[in-house]
Amino acid sequence: MNEVFTAASHDELLRLVVQVAVLLLAARGLAYVARRLDQPAVIGEILAGILLGPSLLAGVWPEGGAWIVPEPGVEGYLLETIGFLGALFLMLATGLETDLALIRRHARTAIGVSWGGVLLSFGGGFALAKVLPDFLLVDADARVVFAMFLGTTFAISAIPVIAKVLIDLGLMRRDIGQTIIAAGMSDDTIGWILLSVVVGLAAGEAIDATSITMTVGGILIFIVLSFTAGQWMVRRLITMAQDRRAGTDGLVTLVVGLMFLWAAITQAMHFEAVLGAFVIGIILGQMHTLPAAVHDRISTLSMGIFTPIFFGIVGLKVDLAILLEPELLQVTVAVILVSTIAKVGGTFMGARIIGGKEGWNALAYGAGLNAGGAMKILVATIGLQNDVITHEMFSILVVMAIVTTFATPFALRGALRRITPAQEELERLRREELAAGSMVSSIRRVLLPIRQRHTPGLETLEAKLLSQIGRGHPFSVTLMNVCEPGERQGATRFLSEISDVFKGMDVHRRVVESRDVEQAVGDEAHKYYDMMVLGAPERSTHSEVLFNPLVDLLVRTAPCPTLVVKSASEPKHWPPRRILVPTNGSKASRRAAELAFALVGNGEGDGQGEPGDSGDGSHGVQVFFLQVATEDSHTLPLESREERLSQRVGTMHHMVEGLAQEATDRGLHASGEVRLGADPESVILEYAKHYDMDLILLGTGVRPGSHRLFLGPRVEWVLEHAECPVVVLNV
Repeated sequence: MNEVFTAASHDELLRLVVQVAVLLLAARGLAYVARRLDQPAVIGEILAGILLGPSLLAGVWPEGGAWIVPEPGVEGYLLETIGFLGALFLMLATGLETDLALIRRHARTAIGVSWGGVLLSFGGGFALAKVLPDFLLVDADARVVFAMFLGTTFAISAIPVIAKVLIDLGLMRRDIGQTIIAAGMSDDTIGWILLSVVVGLAAGEAIDATSITMTVGGILIFIVLSFTAGQWMVRRLITMAQDRRAGTDGLVTLVVGLMFLWAAITQAMHFEAVLGAFVIGIILGQMHTLPAAVHDRISTLSMGIFTPIFFGIVGLKVDLAILLEPELLQVTVAVILVSTIAKVGGTFMGARIIGGKEGWNALAYGAGLNAGGAMKILVATIGLQNDVITHEMFSILVVMAIVTTFATPFALRGALRRITPAQEELERLRREELAAGSMVSSIRRVLLPIRQRHTPGLETLEAKLLSQIGRGHPFSVTLMNVCEPGERQGATRFLSEISDVFKGMDVHRRVVESRDVEQAVGDEAHKYYDMMVLGAPERSTHSEVLFNPLVDLLVRTAPCPTLVVKSASEPKHWPPRRILVPTNGSKASRRAAELAFALVGNGEGDGQGEPGDSGDGSHGVQVFFLQVATEDSHTLPLESREERLSQRVGTMHHMVEGLAQEATDRGLHASGEVRLGADPESVILEYAKHYDMDLILLGTGVRPGSHRLFLGPRVEWVLEHAECPVVVLNV
């Protein structure tokens, strides 16, 4: 009979919980202090371990330090396992924040900066390792492996620290900030490949071309399979979890499970488990259907719990007292100087020669990427665990990481004072700021139920609308068709044809065989969608129905905002050249304006003009905001009516002009107008007809009734009598 595994002893578990509690609280406390001093939190977390470890508390008070610094053996293994989890979660969170589209957008400069910094840093570290004394090496006969490791440590950048510094300085969305992050991502990718090669070679018996080729080949095969078959599998698993209404907790469980699976694969391949966590993080970061709440939960687990403990454990391993020895102090200074000069010099030359950047811009890249922080310490930890470096060399590398991280904010500020951002960049930042809080920016998953219609062209109008919005903001679209039992093949073929209009979008096709269409679509809508889009081309002939029985029911019962497209014909122009947005200052009309911004911002027209222009796409204004003022009751005195009307018109002018100005700030073209009329709906229809509108966008926040969908008499009148397509956004 196999022996049942058991837990550690009572005393060992007691020491573990004390160590975790003290490290977590101290690390988080000093992280708060570091942030108040305008420094990255990681500095405080590491300092917590240093102060609690042999450098201070455990050194001057051994009895108290014995409760914090674990003894070699089971105690050490237990705490090291907690730290290992922290390293995995850190790399998962880093991968989730990796933006491959950003890397492509700044590819030329990022490649120049990255390769310049990596080559010179690796070369500098390799050369320095050749002259370091033998007592810093675990095995003097393996100096080549040690040199490759030191070069890798110099080459890699600390993306979490760099990102935190850029956020603190307000640079994350600046061109220079994006390029620094893109170059740092490239640095880390190259660095983890190099590290895996070094660790793989350190575990082998010989270093030759064959072993290096096998190691690099294994990593490349793993990466290729991860981003092909692995990415397909991950997408299917996330979709399956959402279809089964797993909720945020279920999705977090899936993400963490995938992290451990990928880490196990790389560990089994004799690479580092953190490489697998980083790769799966990048893959998950590209999944538009993964809710933002999942990212937040992972960030909380990582940055709030496991990562501070990991960096606290790193600090416990540092003994600054040994650096007081003259020879070790000289080595420490040499390591800091060589790593800094190589990184800053390499990035500077790469930015100048390949990226074509001017002096201070090029220097700023080196200032940002020189931060050692988390990644260099993580690499040093891996080197210590795999007997590539000694404890003394580990302490030297940790000090180097801390010093370079401290210096980064000051160096970046100094370089940026001499850089003036271009006007184009300032306008882009303004547009991003305006778009950040919009409803469209929060859309990640859209449901589009489509019926098989017999009128050519109509079945794609709502699809075209979504495709137009999605050009500027990527999200996932689920095309759904409910067919009679036995008609799945025809329905599948129909959805395949419709999906052709979603160029470059993440499209999922779902066919459900059911005679109860309402139940089938309703069940699907409850699977965590951010919006449902419905088409209603037919005009209702029944007074108890607004669109048609199915659409009315879905709008009434939808758990998310709905977008209903009503049209008896195709728009005259697509993308629409002229969009009318009636507004009354409500939240619903504001959301309709945001939708119009998304449509126009991703369109092809770019002209300016006033109502009455030809509307040929080069001179017609694209968005028109209209507010209607009606007269007060005739029972009031004439002077009172005129005064109140004048005040209302002034307020309305302010609102529509504000919307038009916001469109201008986004780089769009719009106009706002206030008109007098007996009733708003008549004015809206007359305005739309007179100026030949392609589309009317109506926002409504009216809650549906229990028996009949009721969106207000104004909306219903416009829906019934408009000559152009009408889109109703029910928030």
